Amino acid sequence: MIYSREVEEMCPVAQGVCHGAAPIPEEAKWVQAKEIKDISGFTHGVGWCAPQQGACKLSLNIKEGVIQEALVETIGCSGMTHSAAMAAEILPGLTVLEALNTDLVCDAINTAMRELFLQIVYGRSQSAFSEDGLTIGAGLEDLGKGLRSQVGTMYGTLKKGPRYLEMAEGYVTGIALDADDQIIGYQFVSLGKMTDFIKKGDDPNTAWEKAKGQYGRVADAVKIIDPRKE
Repeated sequence: MIYSREVEEMCPVAQGVCHGAAPIPEEAKWVQAKEIKDISGFTHGVGWCAPQQGACKLSLNIKEGVIQEALVETIGCSGMTHSAAMAAEILPGLTVLEALNTDLVCDAINTAMRELFLQIVYGRSQSAFSEDGLTIGAGLEDLGKGLRSQVGTMYGTLKKGPRYLEMAEGYVTGIALDADDQIIGYQFVSLGKMTDFIKKGDDPNTAWEKAKGQYGRVADAVKIIDPRKE
């Protein structure tokens, strides 16, 4: 250790009380995190790229400092999906510090990792008060049975009004309007369910019909329009 002349010439003064790191909640325990291996938890982080044309939601399950599970969801940028594929290979097995300082290919994914790191090291994880944390595989619960990201896509103009394009339930095929041309419901098809039906042997038309659904007062509609064409 090299000290400056000014420090060398100082007389020693004893340090006072040191309480150590403030304890943080981790998996139903209060932990004084001093090393990376002291960090455990399941949490989410959201990041965006420099031009803000895309965003990433990153979910990590960390046990004793090591990432055991990673879920990478992206929206708004086609190239980001390929970056996410690489990040899903890179992240498991890294410590949270390694992941913070690893190029995860895309600005949005890197930013999500930064935001998530801040949460996890400050004890603000989703599993902070869950005994033993969440099991490996908990990240898939965010996706539901169809293992598809929850996506909402809406569009609107002053001249022509709103259009529902994608809801959590699936791809919107029709918007139900009342006599005042206000939206009172919508029809949709669950693309995840449709694909599963086809994999099980149904022909596409049968699968399409079986995967259909609706929400709201569709039965009371004066007319139903295709949000992508009308």
